[in-house]
Amino acid sequence: MTVIEQAAAVLQKAKKVVFFTGAGISAASGIPTYREKLSGIWAGLDPRDLETAKAFRENPALVWGWYLWRRLRVAQAEPNAAHLAISRMAHSQCQVSVITQNIDDLHERAGSSNVVHLHGSLAMPKCFACHRLGAVPSDQSAVPEEGALIDPPRCLRCNGRMRPAVVWYGEDLPSQAWKAAVFLVKDSDLLISVGTSGIVMPAADLPDLALAAGASVIHVNKTDVAMGDPKELMLIGAAAEVLPMLLEKISDGA
Repeated sequence: MTVIEQAAAVLQKAKKVVFFTGAGISAASGIPTYREKLSGIWAGLDPRDLETAKAFRENPALVWGWYLWRRLRVAQAEPNAAHLAISRMAHSQCQVSVITQNIDDLHERAGSSNVVHLHGSLAMPKCFACHRLGAVPSDQSAVPEEGALIDPPRCLRCNGRMRPAVVWYGEDLPSQAWKAAVFLVKDSDLLISVGTSGIVMPAADLPDLALAAGASVIHVNKTDVAMGDPKELMLIGAAAEVLPMLLEKISDGA
């Protein structure tokens, strides 16, 4: 029996399945991972230097412009075969949940519901001062790659600058999202980790948490990220290729 056939057999037996996704699942939709070099006006910049409160304080227009550009990239992207496969599995007999580290909305646009976003979402900003959620003004809904940077809009409550409602380096995960993720993982029979680097904490602990709770773990990644547990399976390849193959195996009765 091949590894993917073993994975299909484990998936068929599972009653509660959690998909835990990272940047690798959105790569095929044209959303760059942090390993890729930036282009256009962002060439030469490191995303990790733009994703901090310090960077926003020092140059709010640069950081705000960076996120407007990212929103445009996501708006132009389409869910790929991996997102669609997860959505299709949710219509099978097992209960399927999605936990993602991604700040795009491709899971939702593929048809998945109740997605837990561990690192927030590009869809709505919040005030840097009072943390009130707001909305991106219509005249800032899209900024071309070569466009001028724009100063962030102001909060209607306290006049503070609006910032992206995402988790920056050095910030804690939203407590409600983290609690929901931990509950889903501990309550699952199977965790399928897709396109995650396994280094961003504390999200990287979720596969360990699943194994400790007695669940099986299937990794889908271009490199081997398995930890050596007997209840793990490693499927090496692009998510947009591997997940449809896995779905096909289930449909064929593995």
